[in-house]
Amino acid sequence: MDIELARTFLEIVSTGSFMRAAERLNVGQTTVSARIRALEAQLGRPLFVRNKSGASLTAAGEQFLRYAPTVVQLWQRARYQVAVPPGRQAVLTIGSEISLWQTVLLDWVKWMRKHAGDIALRVQVDVPSDLIDHVASGVVDCAIMYAPQFRPGLAIDLIAEEELVFVTTDRKGRLLNNLDYVHVDWGPDFAFGHGVTYPDVNPNMVVNLGPLGLEYILSVGGAGYFRKRVVEPHVAAGRLTIVRKAPKFSYPVYVTHAADTESAVLKRALEGLRKIQRDRKRYPTSRSI
Repeated sequence: MDIELARTFLEIVSTGSFMRAAERLNVGQTTVSARIRALEAQLGRPLFVRNKSGASLTAAGEQFLRYAPTVVQLWQRARYQVAVPPGRQAVLTIGSEISLWQTVLLDWVKWMRKHAGDIALRVQVDVPSDLIDHVASGVVDCAIMYAPQFRPGLAIDLIAEEELVFVTTDRKGRLLNNLDYVHVDWGPDFAFGHGVTYPDVNPNMVVNLGPLGLEYILSVGGAGYFRKRVVEPHVAAGRLTIVRKAPKFSYPVYVTHAADTESAVLKRALEGLRKIQRDRKRYPTSRSI
């Protein structure tokens, strides 16, 4: 299938109109119509119903919409893989959850540049649901995540186990009231454990990004659960106090990739990722991210 047919289909879905899709693609409306006719002929089903308000999907169009983005993404990925930059032997696409780019992804990229300079990198930071879709479809070779959803054909390997500790800006280690507490959404496992431990806590503020919550309490005061390795420099400097009697929670980090891969390039990258984690345990460093 001509990839432009799938691109045109997606533009019509996005704009809701053959005419607006033509404007975006910088082609004539007759060209857009011809492409859709060709696509419908290949699939054997009509994809759109055209009316005065624009164009709406048929049942077959709804079904094709499930696959069209992957078709386009895989084509782009194939182009990237074939067009290896000069002086490189392969291209590797790695991904990460947003909250892991500073704490894990950046070190991984630096390791790859230093120890695997013959591999060209494409780095993608995304939300977990989209990231796991990209790995499952082959658009991304591997991705680091906190709680990857299991998918057939994917391997999920534990690479690190972080610890969430309760900290406060109060020097005596007290939580003065619920207004001081910043609840960070560390995922479903943490939410369950937290709910069992603190059934009566009704936080005044909830954030879904750890660094944001941490910077907030450092600025105005407060308390919350954060990664132990990240808060240790602030504890040492007297800006935070760990509440010793408060329960701690485990926060594992995983890498997910195709289970049946034989790629030497991917295996090399994964070994680098594991080495970074081993070195962190052996030679812990202070980081304030």
